[in-house]
Amino acid sequence: MHVVACMKQTVDLQQIRIKRETRQPVLEGMPLVFGDMDKNALEEAVRIKEKHGAKVTVLSVGTTKLKEGILEALAMGADEACIVVDPACEGSEPNSTVLALAEAIKKIGPADVILVGEGSADNYSGQIGSRLAEALKMPLITYVRELSMESGTVKATRDREAALEIVKAKAPLVISVTSEINKPRRAPLTQILRASRKPLTILSLKELGLDSILVKSASSAVQVIRNVAPEQERKGIILEGELDDAVEKLVSALKKEGALP
Repeated sequence: MHVVACMKQTVDLQQIRIKRETRQPVLEGMPLVFGDMDKNALEEAVRIKEKHGAKVTVLSVGTTKLKEGILEALAMGADEACIVVDPACEGSEPNSTVLALAEAIKKIGPADVILVGEGSADNYSGQIGSRLAEALKMPLITYVRELSMESGTVKATRDREAALEIVKAKAPLVISVTSEINKPRRAPLTQILRASRKPLTILSLKELGLDSILVKSASSAVQVIRNVAPEQERKGIILEGELDDAVEKLVSALKKEGALP
């Protein structure tokens, strides 16, 4: 059995700063990480491997910065990695990303189970799973929070918000998972050091038969005009006087604002 876990590298949202003058995020020089739900997808792939003896391939599309980040995924238990590296992939939208993912899967496949996170940490469009299933002509199970396999049949519990739905499907298929499905393991340092010895395939768009013009963000039907943080108005109240009086005024002001009971 061959299980492919698709992962996306994004800016670490915990470290983003906002420019006060323009309210735009500062992205230059920010560290890149794999999203939480991408790690859920990989963790579930590794658990399938541990239970059924599958081979796990982690697949990602991006720039040369993937070469360093992919070691974490390999250290978590993937047997090998395949990354599609091209400058045109930076900032590409879901449809373009799926073009690269689908062609890469055809090249490294066949795949029995393809796992993706339900949404990415940055845009959370939730489109990759459905678009990938359509591109590969495979059935799709979405919003999966519990998964089991037996004799090539997948049994999945889907989160329908107001209810849970249990479905079954035969492999090959695409599965998108939610954060409730598992708790991703942390790779120890020894595993990270050994990860560099695992097979890593680096593909270009040209090797996949794709024109970089079709993948560039500029070719997307949807263009991001502006990305800014919400306006935050500060009252700028200055409390003067003796310290005890100022503290009393501060507590009173916070109570009026509802910040204190």
